[in-house]
Amino acid sequence: MKKVAFYTLGCKLNYSETSSISRMFEQRGYQKVAFNDQPDIFIVNTCSVTENADKKCRKIVREAQAINPNGYVAIIGCYAQLKPQEIAEIPGVDAVLGAAEKFRLIDLLDGFVKEPTKTQGQVFNSPIEEAVEYHVSYSLNDRTRTFLKVQDGCDYPCAYCTIPLARGKSRSDTIQNVVKSAHEIAARGVKEIVLTGVNIGDFGLRNGQREETFFDLVKALDEVEGIERFRISSIEPNLLTDEIIAFVAQSKRFVPHFHIPLQSGSNKVLGLMRRRYRRELYVDRVTKIKELMPHCCIGVDVIVGHPGETKEEFLETYTFLSALDISYLHVFTYSERSNTLAVDIKPVVPQSQRAERSKMLHILSDKKRRAFYESQLGTERTVLFEDEVVNGFMQGFTENYVRVAVKYDPLLINELKNLRLTDINAEGIVEAEEVESTKSALFV
Repeated sequence: MKKVAFYTLGCKLNYSETSSISRMFEQRGYQKVAFNDQPDIFIVNTCSVTENADKKCRKIVREAQAINPNGYVAIIGCYAQLKPQEIAEIPGVDAVLGAAEKFRLIDLLDGFVKEPTKTQGQVFNSPIEEAVEYHVSYSLNDRTRTFLKVQDGCDYPCAYCTIPLARGKSRSDTIQNVVKSAHEIAARGVKEIVLTGVNIGDFGLRNGQREETFFDLVKALDEVEGIERFRISSIEPNLLTDEIIAFVAQSKRFVPHFHIPLQSGSNKVLGLMRRRYRRELYVDRVTKIKELMPHCCIGVDVIVGHPGETKEEFLETYTFLSALDISYLHVFTYSERSNTLAVDIKPVVPQSQRAERSKMLHILSDKKRRAFYESQLGTERTVLFEDEVVNGFMQGFTENYVRVAVKYDPLLINELKNLRLTDINAEGIVEAEEVESTKSALFV
């Protein structure tokens, strides 16, 4: 029985696909092991959103060689689709598989036999136009929550983004299949499912035709018994409709938490980025959410240092975000990616200015998160506890994505507990107590 290990870079979507591919290996008689447990085969699922992700791939290959010099190393994922030849020339790489091939790697690689005399890895990489098949994917046994893929690919030509080149056209599962997967996940005892994809608001496209909508999917999943929570991972502001917001506000299972990419608070920069909305629509979406769900957590993606972004336009973004009723930021420093429209936009923002702008927004994010957490103190929330233990404490998240820490109790793992949020500790994590008048020793 050959041993196989997996390493995943990037997004929740990659985690869902890695988990599904790992189950394919187990079904074929391979033994899944930890990365440092002398595996015979290393599978690295890559991201290529930034240049840093490419560097991480190279480092992981070196680590794999150090762990087992005779181990077979296969690279899959977005980086593998975009730059297969470049990866194949990395010392230690045995195979590179693109978007249309990664779910067939067990058959394509025929036993994972390493050929020491070869100077570079084999490449299995079709043009991205051939990546049209949809593969059901969800994570299991890796985390308390499950990431369930409902959509893949993207038809949005954002100036800075390589995802359409790496994953192909937008395509989706059917509602029937997604509901089936949700029932399978529920049968494993999972309490929370995070819906993921490249552009999940575009759900319902199959063979270029819209057959269903994301709102249809949300309504269907809300009826799935056994899953306590559904969380929407990220949704474009122009696809987050009033009807979706209103439904989540009264939903049985969808939690009050939205992650909505903004990318810039300057309409000029949004135009350069070729985004499909302007800041006024973003304000409207946040206002609508807070009207119906004042306690809702709202996360924001923002890019700093995009070509053409002046100091004044960055400050416009900073001021815009400061005034907005949001809960935290995911800050990305612009990174040049070949074959994107942004590489031809001038002027280019110097790296030092990109770093300075990133630092400013990270500080703002910390302030926003702290203010949101403080606004939730004294309220009663439901916490789903995870199995990670740090310094004798375990952590979990409320339905509206407040991180909570309590003393470790193995009985709480993967359990929902009604708690009152009481304080914020030195690490910025919320402390809580039981709602009942008789507190257990755990929370004293």
